[in-house]
Amino acid sequence: MTAATLASRFNLDQRLVKAWPLLLGFLIMSVPTVIRLGEQIWSRESGAHGPIILGTGIWLLWRNLAGMDRPATGGAPWLTILLLVPSLAIYIFGGAYDFISLEVAGLYGAGIAVLHSLMGVRTLLRIWFPVLYLGFCVPPPMWILDTITAPLKEFVSYAATSLLELFDLPINREGVTIFVGQYQLLVEDACSGMNSLVGLVAISLLYIYLLRGSRPAQAMILTAFVIPIAVAANILRIITLILLTHFYGDAVAQGFLHFTAGIFLFGVALILVFATERLISAVMDRPRAAK
Repeated sequence: MTAATLASRFNLDQRLVKAWPLLLGFLIMSVPTVIRLGEQIWSRESGAHGPIILGTGIWLLWRNLAGMDRPATGGAPWLTILLLVPSLAIYIFGGAYDFISLEVAGLYGAGIAVLHSLMGVRTLLRIWFPVLYLGFCVPPPMWILDTITAPLKEFVSYAATSLLELFDLPINREGVTIFVGQYQLLVEDACSGMNSLVGLVAISLLYIYLLRGSRPAQAMILTAFVIPIAVAANILRIITLILLTHFYGDAVAQGFLHFTAGIFLFGVALILVFATERLISAVMDRPRAAK
């Protein structure tokens, strides 16, 4: 479907012209925020999923709008203002005090306000999944990550060292610090499982939506399984790094292979998520097949 056909179907042409100040303002807001996201969040291993979610989210939004069979109507101006004003306040506050989470959250709210202005509440409800999915672009505040990752780091450190101690390797642990022979490893936030959890949940929900459509029950069940899968994958990651340190030295383990191990195990976790989804689908679809 061409852009002209899409505009004709949703009768957006006149509303796009009328709403150009709103669209221009949103674009001006978006560019510096996306640049800051690239510099502060997306350049780290913990935020590498951000550009993927943004790109697939925009594509999914366009795909849903193109597949609708009835025209959208513009939203009530008062409701657009009600959504836009607090979003702008959060965006300005976050940008002024360098709170990237608040800044992106404000931009996200402003985006919803713009969509409402162009398409109305009914259309927003029909495209709820792409809108919700794009919300994963909002990075969690660091204090939340620190609070959650502290016990997770302790757990994955304990689990990894306990398993390797069964093989009589020279390993000792003090909190999240692991001693491998003469080497010392510190389990950081990236190894706790929480940082990969956001990306895993987002991609898993996208996978379910594209494969099965909107099935909230199945999505919630799979999300519950994603958490232990992410933690298990990071336990394997720590085990891998400990073995690399023991057999090849600290330089090898903390060099290129450190990042490679993280990417590889994220892929393994994703495969486990897909396999779990297939199993859940088989169990949930069995009663229907029996009928």
